[in-house]
Amino acid sequence: MRVLLDECVPRPLKRDLTGHTVSTVMEMGWGGIENGELLALIRGAGFEAFVTVDQNLPYQQNLRTLEMGVIVLVARTNKLQDLQPLVPSLRKVLERLQPGELIRVTS
Repeated sequence: MRVLLDECVPRPLKRDLTGHTVSTVMEMGWGGIENGELLALIRGAGFEAFVTVDQNLPYQQNLRTLEMGVIVLVARTNKLQDLQPLVPSLRKVLERLQPGELIRVTS
């Protein structure tokens, strides 16, 4: 699966997502782009999943119309040590994620 990590997700988390093609917003040159435009860029680039810690995203954008799934990681902070315990659940979600689906991954 082609996965994009939002710029608010620590880049080292991509090492934990073996078996997927993982890129970051910064690697794509999309840093600082607002959510609406960013989601359009992601869709146009063919990503199948977008991983973020932005818990407001589902309320700001109509995610059901997207051709990709969105995963919101819910942890105490967006620091790597707080997000890594979510990785096993994140991997399972990536196996079954459907286009337009929003899934929150919590501890």
